[in-house]
Amino acid sequence: MFKSTYLLKSFGELSVDPEIALTNNKPTFLEFYAEWCEVCKEMAPQVSAFKDEYEKDINFVFLNVDNQKWGNYIQKFAVNGIPQVNLFDKKGNLISTFIGKQDEIKIRESINNLKKEEKPYEEIINDEFSKMKENKNNEVSPRSHG
Repeated sequence: MFKSTYLLKSFGELSVDPEIALTNNKPTFLEFYAEWCEVCKEMAPQVSAFKDEYEKDINFVFLNVDNQKWGNYIQKFAVNGIPQVNLFDKKGNLISTFIGKQDEIKIRESINNLKKEEKPYEEIINDEFSKMKENKNNEVSPRSHG
């Protein structure tokens, strides 16, 4: 689990800026996550492997829900449980949403369809996810990665 936690903590640094990602004419994989989220930790190695495999053709954006900097995105995409993955076509249109723990095969198929400009799964919600914690002070901590 240490490797998963380390990977998750590095997501903010590996992320493409969302404003750039949604306007640079490449499809986008956007994940909302938190360091305390157990399902996020479980999925981190696979998500990291997808990033390594597909980042040439697809933007990978990782937004930590504990960082108030991303509050507008959290509201815009109605993030209520994490991990939440939104897939966007190259024009920045939201085409698919995954909430909770996802099967590697479904995600891979959706990413491949996104790359080929075919419509992936619309919405897949798994009941295995973490409820978002409310940040009552709206503070950004040193560990909230950007």
